Parts: sequence; structure tokens; C-alpha cells
Amino acid sequence: MHPFSFLENPYFPPHVTYAWFIMVMLALLSFLATRRVDIYPGKLQNVMEVILTTFNNLLVETMGPEGKRFFPLIATLGLYILTSNLLGLVPGFESPTSNLNTTISMALVVFLLTHIVGVKIHGTKYLKQFMGPVWWLTPLMLPIEVVSHLSRPVSLSVRLFGNIEGGHIVVSVLFILVPLLVPLPILILKILISFIQTLVFMLLSMMYIAGAMEEAHH
Repeated sequence: MHPFSFLENPYFPPHVTYAWFIMVMLALLSFLATRRVDIYPGKLQNVMEVILTTFNNLLVETMGPEGKRFFPLIATLGLYILTSNLLGLVPGFESPTSNLNTTISMALVVFLLTHIVGVKIHGTKYLKQFMGPVWWLTPLMLPIEVVSHLSRPVSLSVRLFGNIEGGHIVVSVLFILVPLLVPLPILILKILISFIQTLVFMLLSMMYIAGAMEEAHH
């Protein structure tokens, strides 16, 4: 039994309990980092500023200045996914992102927001992208476009879930087979995967939303 076994509630699935644990932890860190904001930041404030500045620069480069309105969503997804991925590396803990329910819920938020933004900016004309360039291609283009858009949340959720859960399985097996020789290189690889999968989820989310905004301009 690990020292944080109290997090395992018999009435809730583990991924839900750990998801709430991460949310509380991030909320507490945010409060501590902004409690005494100073022009000469302390260590915690400095770390948070570096992370959020990196997220902001990535967002502007991907979506342009108009994308800044989505910074709260993208930054929240980035912080939550990265923390969730890394939590699974701590013995006795689980990554919420290693559960498909968690990744699907985040992917659906991005999926719904993408089309809400498209309709809000472009109006009903946004739906014309599903019908093809000419009316007589609609019977062919409509199912293709619908499947293409529906595959986005599937791709987002399954990619993140598969990489994180697969990594945990590999680490567990190697710890059993060769506990003294292999763990360190594999853990380093897992940390790298955690960062890469966070970046991929953020980039794809921004590209989907930016695509809906560009559809509006066309």
C-alpha cells in the first residue's frame, strides 16, 4: 500500500479520483504562484510563467493573434495532460490519461468547440464545407466529410490513451523482467513521450479550431 492509498475511493473509478487529485493540485499551485505576483518572480512563479509563456507562443504561432481567446482552454489542456502523463511515473499512482474515458472527454470538448466556433463566426454557411464545391457532389462529399470530422475526436483520444497506457505496460513488464538494468532508460523515454503526447494533443486541437476559423473567412 503506497502512502497515498487514500486517493483510491471504492465508489469512484481510479481515473476519476486521480483526475480530481490533479485538478486540486494544479489549482493549489496556481494559487501559490499568483498569491504574491512580483516583478522579480520567485521560483514557483518563474516556473509557471515559463510554462505559460511557452504555451502562449506556441498558440500564437499555430493560430495567429486571433487564437489568443482560446488560450485558457489550450493552456488548461496542456497543464492537465502533462501532469496526468507524468503522474503515472510515480510508483503507486495512475495516469488519468491512461483511461480512454478521460481522453475521450477532452477530445469531445475540442470537437464540439471546433464546430461551435465555426458556426458562430461563419453562420450556417459553415455547413457548406460538408457539401463539396458543387451541389451534385453532395451525396459523395457529405459522408466523406462527416466521417473525416468524426474521426478527429477518435484520433485525439485513442492516440493519447494508447501511448500512455502502452508505455505503462512496457515499463511494468520490464520492471518485472529486468528490474535493475532497464528502468532508467525506459523512464527517460516515458518522460519524453509524456511531453510529446501533450504537445501533439495541443497542436491538433489548435489546428482543428484554427481550421474552423479559416473556413469562416472562406
